[in-house]
Amino acid sequence: MPETTDLPPALIVAGPTASGKSALALGLAERLRGTVVNADSMQVYRELRVLSARPSREEEARVPHALYGVRPAAEPGHVAWWRGAALAAMLACVAQRRLPILCGGSGLYLAALTDGLSAIPDPTPAARREARGLLDELGAAGLHARLAEVDTAAAARLRPSDGQRIARAWEVWRSTGRSLAAWQDRRGDPAPFRFAAILLDPPRATQRPVIARRFGAMLAEGALEEVRALLALGLDPRIPAMRAVGVRELAAHLRGQATMAEAAARAVLATGRLAKRQATWFRHHALAPPGRACTICASNPDMQQFSERISANLSSFVRGAG
Repeated sequence: MPETTDLPPALIVAGPTASGKSALALGLAERLRGTVVNADSMQVYRELRVLSARPSREEEARVPHALYGVRPAAEPGHVAWWRGAALAAMLACVAQRRLPILCGGSGLYLAALTDGLSAIPDPTPAARREARGLLDELGAAGLHARLAEVDTAAAARLRPSDGQRIARAWEVWRSTGRSLAAWQDRRGDPAPFRFAAILLDPPRATQRPVIARRFGAMLAEGALEEVRALLALGLDPRIPAMRAVGVRELAAHLRGQATMAEAAARAVLATGRLAKRQATWFRHHALAPPGRACTICASNPDMQQFSERISANLSSFVRGAG
């Protein structure tokens, strides 16, 4: 564990989707007087309870939860907004003498919290209109190619299919004359906490059937109806909530473009790809600055036994803050 300091403690439970993070965070919160703080970019949207695998209402009643379902799908979230909201929630935990337990698979969100985030100026309206116009005209891949000509570093960090982030990089470059990557590399102050972190990293072979079973459970819990209601809002299909795994696949079924079996198979495949990307990110990035955190990796633990075993060690970490 990191050396005892005057900084308050916080715990991170991270890993790819369907790795058991929520169950572990819930168990630890019950044992350590914790509040579970959402660190998943899709679980912030109130319309995506089922497809984002948010904690159930029963689970939310067992311990306090923060930043789940707090934003309408029509208002895209972003890392700077989340970081500010997460810090406010964590400081509220300190005031209530509760342990903040950040739980999620959005590695960039966690990195922004622990390492700091540069203050990127708001883009000008003209730059924003230009970026959106080019995205409409060229498509995500076309704008990505255009971005690579003027901002190679930012383009290298983005998938050619990620239209929203590509447009964001373009508007920042047009507004400031500086690469988005350069702004991102100018880190601000790290979060005023000391961290212990648990990284769940289940083998892909064992995760695939878990993903398939979980999506079947989502269908039973009303995922199709959730997508139908989301489509009825008439939102831009490019915004983050509309691009959540499962939304496009089930929307295709509702439009008569795929059978339910085909839509489910595609959603399971897309979830597996997401899990692979997340796992790769966590393997190549630290969960907190060196010297300020200790990371415990677990490949495929029994969550109840693992929670019981590790909570004793974490108790001393929590008490170390005084």
